[in-house]
Amino acid sequence: MNIDNRIKYRHLLCFLEVARQGSLARAAEAMSISQPAVSKTLKELEALLQASLFERGTRGVSLTAAGRAFLRHAGPSVQALREGVRSLRSGEHEGGTVRLGVLSTVESGLLPAVVRRLHEQHAALTVAVETGPSAHLLGQLRVGELDLVVGRMTESPQIEGLAFEHLYSESMTLVVRRDHPLLGAGPEALGDFPVVVPLASTTIRRYADSLFVQHGMTLPPRRLETLSVALSRRYVLDGDAVWVAPLDAVRLDLAQGELCELNVGLPEPGGSVGICSNPALSPSLASQWCRDALRECARVYRQPLA
Repeated sequence: MNIDNRIKYRHLLCFLEVARQGSLARAAEAMSISQPAVSKTLKELEALLQASLFERGTRGVSLTAAGRAFLRHAGPSVQALREGVRSLRSGEHEGGTVRLGVLSTVESGLLPAVVRRLHEQHAALTVAVETGPSAHLLGQLRVGELDLVVGRMTESPQIEGLAFEHLYSESMTLVVRRDHPLLGAGPEALGDFPVVVPLASTTIRRYADSLFVQHGMTLPPRRLETLSVALSRRYVLDGDAVWVAPLDAVRLDLAQGELCELNVGLPEPGGSVGICSNPALSPSLASQWCRDALRECARVYRQPLA
């Protein structure tokens, strides 16, 4: 089947923005055009493809099966074109940019080491990092807005159709400041203190929920729900809160004695930290460099914490 030469770049951009926003109005605002213009462009594309790409509802739009199939190719195609234009304008010798989506599980531990290694090896490389929940980052990866996503995300439903490469296993742990009254106490006292847990919509939150369930407790109402490592760390160091944290996020603080682990008698088996990529997207040279650096730095994390 030949590609219809009437399909324009603007059709693809409009389709991708509506898929990303889930709303014609929000897509129109993001593209600085009118909502009728967005609707007209989509209708043109659907007519050219002879397929319905979106289902309209009271809360916005959602992709049809045909829309999901087209998305797997439209996003990478647009990104490949952007990458081609960039390479002509800047030259591959300049290294370009690698766009990483990074989950909080690796933001403060693995990632700085990876960026240092990349800049040591490729002086002209720009590393652009976006953080957030796995659902958001994997959505960006799917439409070609990110080159790679790094973290603990194998249980996210959004990973379907994407490729995942395991790097190492990482556990969740409970940490407190070094002179916390819970040190040496039993797990039954957990409910007396505020807690810091991942956001309810994230894949790692279920480990926090499971921990309290196994001890016959519910999560205390006094809790901070966040993916911010900096906020969590400061809040715990300055008070009596208990942080249910990814080990990577507190590895350095534990080694330096700033934070201490609580042993509650329920070892957590650990989840898979790795690299997620879009198999429909041709990898750039910069993303290949980044993948190599991630593999090299991950070797340290395969060893138990001393």
